[in-house]
Amino acid sequence: MPPKSIPDSVKHSMSPVVTSRRNDEDRIGQRRQLGRNIQSVRERLTSASGLERSFESELIRQFAQKSTSASGALLAGLIILVGLIGSVWIPAPLMAMWASAALVICALQYLLARRVLRRLEGDDSTGPNLLIISTALQTLVWTGLVLMFLGAGEPGAKVFMVGSLMFFGTAVVLSAYTVPGAVYVAIFPLLIALASFLWVNRDVGTMTIASVGLVSQIFFLFLSNRLYSQAVATLEFRAEKDILIAELETATINSEDARRKAEEANLAKSKFLAAMSHELRTPLNAILGFSEVMKNEVFGPHAAPPYREYSSDIHASGQHLLNLINEILDLSRIEAGRYELKEEAINLAHIADECLHMLTLRARGKSQTIRQAVEPDLPKIWADERAMRQIILNLLSNAVKFTPQGGDIMLKVGWTATGGQYVSITDNGPGIPENELTTVLSSFGRGSQAIKTAEEGSGLGLPIVKGLVEMHGGVFTLKSKLRVGTEVSFTIPPVRVMETLAAIRPEVRRLA
Repeated sequence: MPPKSIPDSVKHSMSPVVTSRRNDEDRIGQRRQLGRNIQSVRERLTSASGLERSFESELIRQFAQKSTSASGALLAGLIILVGLIGSVWIPAPLMAMWASAALVICALQYLLARRVLRRLEGDDSTGPNLLIISTALQTLVWTGLVLMFLGAGEPGAKVFMVGSLMFFGTAVVLSAYTVPGAVYVAIFPLLIALASFLWVNRDVGTMTIASVGLVSQIFFLFLSNRLYSQAVATLEFRAEKDILIAELETATINSEDARRKAEEANLAKSKFLAAMSHELRTPLNAILGFSEVMKNEVFGPHAAPPYREYSSDIHASGQHLLNLINEILDLSRIEAGRYELKEEAINLAHIADECLHMLTLRARGKSQTIRQAVEPDLPKIWADERAMRQIILNLLSNAVKFTPQGGDIMLKVGWTATGGQYVSITDNGPGIPENELTTVLSSFGRGSQAIKTAEEGSGLGLPIVKGLVEMHGGVFTLKSKLRVGTEVSFTIPPVRVMETLAAIRPEVRRLA
C-alpha cells in the first residue's frame, strides 16, 4: 500500500516547526562544542603535570615555526658569513667543509621542523626529540670551530671565534627557548669547548676573550629560562582568554535562546489576547445590552424589586470586565509596539479640565477638594487625544481613589524648563512605600495600601500611563512619601509643542 502524501498546507504549517527544531539542534551542537573546548582548556590550566606539559605541543610548534622562518635563514646566513671571514685565518678548503656540514645540518633541521609542523597540524602528538637532535648536531659542528682555531696565533682569530660562538648561542636562544632541552644541548657543549680553549691557551688575551664567551653562554642560559617562563605565562593568559571567549559565546547563545523564547511567548500571548478579546467581547456586549435593558425596565417594571438591583450589578460587573479586557489589550499592544497613535493638534489644558469635571462627582462623594492651576495661553501639542485623556483620567482616578475622606488633590498644567508642557497631580493620601514604587509600575502590581483598603483595580493603570507617555517621547515620574502623599507627573517634549503662527492678513488692492 503506497504511503499517503502530506498536503501542501500541512507541509507549510510544519516548516516553521522543522526549522525551529533544526535551529535548536544546531544551538545544542554549538553549546556542546563550546563546553568541550572550555573543559579542555580548563584541564590544561589545572593539569597535575604542570603547565609545561599541558602546552608542550604549542611550545614545540613555536620552535618549529622559528626554525622554518627568519631564524633558520639567519642561522644559514651566519654560517656562510663565518665561513667566508674564517678563511682569513683558516685554510679555505677546511672552512668550506665546515660551512658545508653546518648548512647540511641546518637544512636537515629545516626539514625536520616542517615534518613536526605537519604532524601538529594533523593533531598528531609529537615530541621535541627530532628538533633537539638536529640542534645537538648543529652544536657539534659549531664546536668544531674551537678545534680549528686552537692553532691560530692571531688575537683577531680568537676574538672572531668567540664572537661567532656568541652569535650562534644568541640564534639558538632566540629560536629554541620554548624547548629548554634544545637550549641545553646547544649551550653546554659550547661551554665545554670554550673551557677547553681556555685551558689550552693561558695567555692573558685568550683568557679574557674565552672568559667573555663563557659568561655570555651562561647569560644565554638564564635568558632562555626567562623567555621560556614568559612563553608559558603567555600561553596561560591565552588559554584563560579562550575560556572567557567561549563562556561569552555560551552566554550569547543562551541569551539568544531566551530572547527567542520570550518573543515566541509574547507572540503567543498576543495571539491569545486577540482571540480572547473577540471571544469575550461578543458575549459581554450581549450581557451589557440586555442587563441595561433590564436595569432600565424598558419592557416594564420587574415583578420583584431585587431583580432591578441584580441587573444593575450584572451591568456594572460586565462593564468592569470589559474595561479590564481593554486595559490588558492596550498594555499588550504598547509592550509589543503595535499601539498606533492618532496624532492631532490638541489642547492639554482643555483635556485636563474635561477629565477633572468627569471625576468631580466622585470627589464630592468623598468630600475631597480638587484645585486646579493652569498656566494661561498654553499652545496646542501634537499628540493622541484618546491617549492623553486616558493618561489624565487614570492618574486623577487613582488620586481620588486612594485619597481619604476630606483630602486635597492638586492638578497643575504648565510649561517645563525646556519648553515642553507638563501635567502634575498631587494628593495628600497615605503615600506609597519607597520599596513598592517599582511594584506599582509593573504589570498587575498593586501596593500594600491598595490591598489594605481593598480598592478595586487591576494594577494596569500606571504601566499603561507610563507606556503611553513614553510613546509620545515624554517622561513619567512617580514620587511618593509614606503618610505624606503622592505626586505623579508626565512631561511632553518641546518638539510636540506647536508654535502659534501669526494670522494671515488678506492683501487689500488699492484702486488707482
